[in-house]
Amino acid sequence: MAVPARQIDYFDYEALYVQQAVKLREMLRRVYRNSSFYRKKLDEAGIDPESIRTMDDLARVPFTTKDELRTGYPLGLMAVPEDAVVRIHSSSGTTGKPVIVPYTGRDVEVWAEMMARCLRMTGVNRRDRVQVTPGYGLWTAGIGFQAGVERLGAMAVPTGPGNTEKQIEMMLDLHTTVLIGTSSYGLLLAEEIARRGLQEKVGLRLGIFGSERWGDKMRRRIESTLGIDTFDIYGLTEIYGPGIGIDCPEHTGIHFWSDHLLFEVIDPHTGAQLPAGEEGELVITTLSKEGMPLLRYRTRDISRLISAACPCGSPYPLMERVLGRTDDRIKIKGVNIYPGQIEDVLKMVAGACSEYQIVLTRKEAKDYMLLKVEGLPEYPPAEVALGCQRTIKSRIGVHCEVEVLPRGSLPRSEKKSRRVFDRREE
Repeated sequence: MAVPARQIDYFDYEALYVQQAVKLREMLRRVYRNSSFYRKKLDEAGIDPESIRTMDDLARVPFTTKDELRTGYPLGLMAVPEDAVVRIHSSSGTTGKPVIVPYTGRDVEVWAEMMARCLRMTGVNRRDRVQVTPGYGLWTAGIGFQAGVERLGAMAVPTGPGNTEKQIEMMLDLHTTVLIGTSSYGLLLAEEIARRGLQEKVGLRLGIFGSERWGDKMRRRIESTLGIDTFDIYGLTEIYGPGIGIDCPEHTGIHFWSDHLLFEVIDPHTGAQLPAGEEGELVITTLSKEGMPLLRYRTRDISRLISAACPCGSPYPLMERVLGRTDDRIKIKGVNIYPGQIEDVLKMVAGACSEYQIVLTRKEAKDYMLLKVEGLPEYPPAEVALGCQRTIKSRIGVHCEVEVLPRGSLPRSEKKSRRVFDRREE
């Protein structure tokens, strides 16, 4: 691994890439030998796997996209004999055919260890009781978190999704200390616990939330309501699932497990590699995965590699919390907007809460943007609306109408919250 961050004030990516190159070469040989998909892909691009020895060389390798994974449905990208596969998981398939991901026994072990690292980094220990609210089954989240909890030696409370009444009952009766779920469900539970006046009876100390973009304002709302520290966990079904990165108690970004994963950031339009510090699309190569290894997979997540070393002293590098996705981008009046930018605006405006919706409409060939946002009761709605409107104009460069609603007016979700409603083609 790279030099521990506590010895330097920057992260040495050049040294990291030199160390990762050994595993990268092994991975390329393995996929060329075992994956008909990648052998064909590399041959068509005129790439000799033995010629890929540095990051500059890697830039010549074609990307892998989610559309290709869907085209390979169900097991077209499997790179091991079928008798080596011990489990499959799947994406939701809400926008087309789902992606089926095969796992070998070794893949399951590596994933459990990465998840245990995440939990350990947040301060979870063997004495904790960890309530796992994400879904089980084909989705990766529930079973992935449970495997990490068990690997660490803590107590897993596998409640699964939904049934808020039962969730709170188990939380109280079993003295849950760590809550795991989506941030939307974390907020829903926090507000319901506050409504019932149960804060003093709940023994939570940590919350670990992922699966969706959530901003600092929502984080502060959950933390202040429940009296806990929260952590943002990162992952994708196509890679392993949740657990490939997490933020630490310093909250300076997401540490990712560079002994198993090679991260690049590219210009989403040109595909060119970008240096640390520049914002772009995250691309991941799996260095250890056996069942369905991925080479330069375009995640569509917008982030950047952080040059500074983390004060926590971890030897693992940092990326910025995900700003949004390339397919979440809103284009209005010639300006590209990501939901994360709206969350940053709400953080700056006094009286604005974390919950919002963006409604896009078109009238007489002209686009309109309406921001619906919840406001704190002690602030005049007109004042909050004007603050949002002015800050969006100055920070993002577009005019939008703002409607301020009472706190709790917008729908809460047990899964992911929908933020953008594009009605321009309706």
